[in-house]
Amino acid sequence: MTLDPEQLRLAMRAWSSGVTVVTAAHDGEQHGMTVSSFTSVSLEPPLIIISLHTESRTHRLVHAAGTFAVSILSADQRDISDRFAGRAAENEDRFRGLETETLVTGAPVLTGALARLDCRVVQVISAGMNTIFLAEVVAARGDGEGQPLVYHHRAYWKLT
Repeated sequence: MTLDPEQLRLAMRAWSSGVTVVTAAHDGEQHGMTVSSFTSVSLEPPLIIISLHTESRTHRLVHAAGTFAVSILSADQRDISDRFAGRAAENEDRFRGLETETLVTGAPVLTGALARLDCRVVQVISAGMNTIFLAEVVAARGDGEGQPLVYHHRAYWKLT
């Protein structure tokens, strides 16, 4: 018996997660997308994983560059999450009007985010319609202070 994808989608709405923007740059092109499938794997060595849809523009750039950055969003950055989730036109520059910087790899990070991680891909794992990127964190900024942006049951929430 095969599970109906819609039933899984409904069940996964019970999972709460923080909200990140994953960004990459390659050959003069930069792009990013909102990602909630992100987690820390190890402190020594410093490893994280992200999962990206294989058909996304960000996936293509991460795969080509072998590097990416993760910006962990604060509760007051809902508009940035929406922008990078594709609620704006695909050809629109998602970075327009935002303050960014680079740390080590050249992937842009969002300066106002709670934390920023610069990463180098160490393993690529095909997983259905997605790719899991296992990456070494080569630089990190932020101290965890502030309210995170939380996503649960198709809505943003604030911790109290």
